[in-house]
Amino acid sequence: MRINISILALSLVFAVSCKKEIKRINPNDMVPDTDANAPSSSWKEHWFEHKQTVKLVAYNDEVALYYDDDMNREILWPLRKAKEIWVYTKQVYAPFKGKDKRLNVVLHYGKYGGGHPYTYFDDGHDNRTGIDIGSNNSWEDTSNWNLDVVTHEIGHIVEGGFKGVKESPAFDIWGDSKWMEIYIYDVYKGLGWEAERKRAYASCMNTVDSYPRPGTQWFKNWFYPIYSQHGETAVLNGFFTLLAEHFPKRTNAYGMEYTRRMNMGEFVHFWSAAAKTDLKDLALAAFGPNDRNGAAWAPQLEAAKTTFSKLTY
Repeated sequence: MRINISILALSLVFAVSCKKEIKRINPNDMVPDTDANAPSSSWKEHWFEHKQTVKLVAYNDEVALYYDDDMNREILWPLRKAKEIWVYTKQVYAPFKGKDKRLNVVLHYGKYGGGHPYTYFDDGHDNRTGIDIGSNNSWEDTSNWNLDVVTHEIGHIVEGGFKGVKESPAFDIWGDSKWMEIYIYDVYKGLGWEAERKRAYASCMNTVDSYPRPGTQWFKNWFYPIYSQHGETAVLNGFFTLLAEHFPKRTNAYGMEYTRRMNMGEFVHFWSAAAKTDLKDLALAAFGPNDRNGAAWAPQLEAAKTTFSKLTY
């Protein structure tokens, strides 16, 4: 009986909270004109193979949730989870300089497997900021791939659109998912999602990649040691802050953009500055002496120390 009462009490609290926070949209209604801050009631996709007209399902001050016609409109956890992730992310990696601070989350069922991010720098997505994800599996599961892919795509917005600068100089080095592993771990830890943190940790500690050399374990031997020993969230933000301050940029129509990608030596140099310690030995142990193209990165590191001499550690 005590358990049932507790569940009922939590349900009542949750229901009250949802009424205050979430504005649900009747599929037959337009967004009320009285809400001047409301997102558009529909959005015609016109990128990659996406040609759907997605409909606004619900929104709050931080997130607008859009579904295609095959999605179950009763599934609202992505709005709540995305809001927590987005608020935490904006706090950690500030500033986010998009005019519209709201994150647009577009979800599909039975099409467009995988996901992609977009930012206010992107004319191809109407200069909105958000994520677009498709899955052939049910969206009812609030954990595992469903949660991880939402978090993953938001992490790409950090690397490619925060600090008022477009692009990701380190993308050619860490690829699609290596930065995401430590980002996801930190988000779950920062939000107090202990079960998710443990799940992410166990998965990432066992992940093995082929680059820059076969058998590389990015999370276990590079990111987690830096994170756990040199400031956790602060060191992650520090890397992007230093990039925005020192890496080559130019002005574009919406702010700034990086002019090029970085090499492995520059990567080690910037992470060393963020960690405030020389990470050369850690990098050698984690990656070996060559980058993913087979070039020795130690000379690149020495050149980076000259090119970016204001970075000290």
